[in-house]
Amino acid sequence: KKLLSILSNKQIDSFFIWSILGVIIGGRFGYVLFYQTSYFFTSPVYILKIWTGGMSFHGGLLGVIVAIFIFSKNKNTNFFKYSDIVACVAPIGLFLGRIANFINGELFGKISTLPWAVIFPYGGNIARHPSQIYEAILEGLVLFILINFLALKKHLIIKTGYVSSFFLITYSILRIFSENFREPDQHLGYLFNYFSMGTLLSILTLISGFLIIFFIKKNEQNN
Repeated sequence: KKLLSILSNKQIDSFFIWSILGVIIGGRFGYVLFYQTSYFFTSPVYILKIWTGGMSFHGGLLGVIVAIFIFSKNKNTNFFKYSDIVACVAPIGLFLGRIANFINGELFGKISTLPWAVIFPYGGNIARHPSQIYEAILEGLVLFILINFLALKKHLIIKTGYVSSFFLITYSILRIFSENFREPDQHLGYLFNYFSMGTLLSILTLISGFLIIFFIKKNEQNN
C-alpha cells in the first residue's frame, strides 16, 4: 500500500499494462536468445511464434526493466519506485508459472527415489524431483513473504531501490539452489560442464542486486 500510494489509479492501470507487455515481449525474446540461440540469429521471426511455447524469466525481467525505464522517464519519476512495486508482486506470477510448468509436465527435475517423486509424461518411465513445485514454493511463496515483509513492515525504513535489490538477490539464491534439482535443458546441458543456463543467468542477477545496493549507497554519500 505504501508503495502504491505514489501512483493514481489511472497510473496503476497504465503501469501494469506496460509491465505485462514487458514480461511477454521480454520473456519470449529472452527465451529465444538464451535457450534457442540458433533460431535467434538464423530465423528471428521465430521470436514471434509465441504459440510454439517458451518463455524465460530472465528475459521477462529484462523486458520489465525496459518497460519501467520508459514509463518512469515519461512520468519523470525515480525508476526504483516502480521497480519496487513490481518486486512485491512478481513472486505471484512466478508461483503461477511454476504450477503451470508442473501441470504441463515440463521443466521437470532430476531422477529421484524420494516418496514424492513424480513420473512425468516427457521424462521417461522414471520418477523425478517435482522441481517445478520446489520453485513454486521457494521463488513464489517464500520470496513473496520475504519481499512483502521487507516492503510493508512499518518499523522498517526501506530506501527506494532496496526492495528491488533484495528481490534480485533473494530470487537468484533460491533459483540457483532449485537448479540443483532440475534437469538441464537437453539441447544445452551444462555449460562449462557445471552450470545450467538458469544458474548462469541467476549469477548475473545476483551480482546486479548487489550492484544496485552499491550505487544507492554511493549516491547517498555523494549527496
